[in-house]
Amino acid sequence: MEEGMTINERARKAIMTAGMLGIPPEKAKRALRQLLRVFDRKWEPIEEENYRALIDACFYDEDEKETGKKESVIEVNEDSKSPVKKPNTGGQQGGQNEGSPNGNRGKNVMVIDRSTSSASSSQAVQRQQQIVGSDRKRRFKNIGDISKGTEKVAISLVDEVGNEDVPSFTYIPQNIVYQNAYVHISLARISDEDCCGSCEGDCLSAMVPCSCARETGGEYAYTKDALLKEEFLDTCIRMKKEPEKFEHTYCQDCPLERDANEEKPGKCNGHLIRKFIKECWRKCGCHMLCGNRVVQRGIRCRLQVFLTQEGKGWGLRTLQDMPKGSFVCEYVGEILTNTELYERNISSSSERHTYPVTLDADWGSEKELKDEEALCLDATLCGNVARFINHRCNDASMIDIPVEIETPDRHYYHIAFFTTRDVKAMEELTWDYLIDFSDHSHPVKAFRCCCGSKSCRDVKRKGSREKTSVRRTMVSAQKQPETRSVTVKRG
Repeated sequence: MEEGMTINERARKAIMTAGMLGIPPEKAKRALRQLLRVFDRKWEPIEEENYRALIDACFYDEDEKETGKKESVIEVNEDSKSPVKKPNTGGQQGGQNEGSPNGNRGKNVMVIDRSTSSASSSQAVQRQQQIVGSDRKRRFKNIGDISKGTEKVAISLVDEVGNEDVPSFTYIPQNIVYQNAYVHISLARISDEDCCGSCEGDCLSAMVPCSCARETGGEYAYTKDALLKEEFLDTCIRMKKEPEKFEHTYCQDCPLERDANEEKPGKCNGHLIRKFIKECWRKCGCHMLCGNRVVQRGIRCRLQVFLTQEGKGWGLRTLQDMPKGSFVCEYVGEILTNTELYERNISSSSERHTYPVTLDADWGSEKELKDEEALCLDATLCGNVARFINHRCNDASMIDIPVEIETPDRHYYHIAFFTTRDVKAMEELTWDYLIDFSDHSHPVKAFRCCCGSKSCRDVKRKGSREKTSVRRTMVSAQKQPETRSVTVKRG
């Protein structure tokens, strides 16, 4: 802890850290006061391991309310100084608890192994630890920031169940080319019609919309509160739910069909002509805080990766209330060609737990689309927090929208997530992957949907599956020799 900090400053930092995990300030204050009494007003044991003792104490307090126990003992592990809750063995007859000088019946008792404790005290703690059943010990995992400082806000990870390894991947805040993908970003390719070089300050405050609003019909997609305009958002939601009612383009030689059958590729099924957001960029004269620069400024909301209890594995939730149309995060991963993604899947022996995105919005406009121009995003090995977003059929809390920033060339663009409705703090953030569960040839068919939506599209499979919930998986292309297409096609 920084030298010279006052007690109030230390308390504020402790409560703020707990708040990042969704712990209400009052609960954190209550646990903090208790720990300060236990540790004789010493802050060091509380501040160790990013306030682990405080975080654990808060969650144990929550368990108390859920189980209805009136008496419990919280002991601190000798190595980690982290509280471990155990039942009070004194009973209602008033037997004095070991380590409790006053009996303290009906109260929470903290039994601590301090470095200055006597040998007999240490033995007492060890005896108490042996009494605690293994099912009572919580192997709580807490990472303060999985982005390692690369995002503007810390993104925490918590495992309140204690039975899952922390995912192994490299966190990247921006998309990066894997190898052969052709992404040409240059100022020379941005024409005067595709930027607003004469603008100053905030484009949204100008009397007349600038040329960057041309893509969205002469009106900006964002409000002055950095939310998507409701009409624009609702149209995007309708396009996602009823793509057959909107215009499509068709490839003469579709990369998806070409990969599925190289010798005799099938007919293109069509690619939805999606609505794009066009943001100002480097060649524009406006300020970086211009209201038409939302996605490029990165994550601004407080997010948390957590282990779900519905069998879906890791998920993502918000730690703050978010109104409809809020930008959450971008889908970030490696930029691969469709062929590279196929080759990656057949060489991988492990099952997929993330889902690639096809950047196919402009495929139908090309007479001949080269492989290096048929691009996908894959967050399996390298990605950002979006790799943890779970699927939900039809009524997901977020929608993916294409965003043009650096280049008018739509072989490459960004995928941004916005809330489709008001979302409350601690609510899981979900996204409809548009999985076709009736497509038995698709490699994603091994995915067993646990979304819980009333309009879940996986109804037929649910009738024959086992009652135990199975975490979502995706069978690699190696296990599906009859098909080579490995991308999750977005409508």
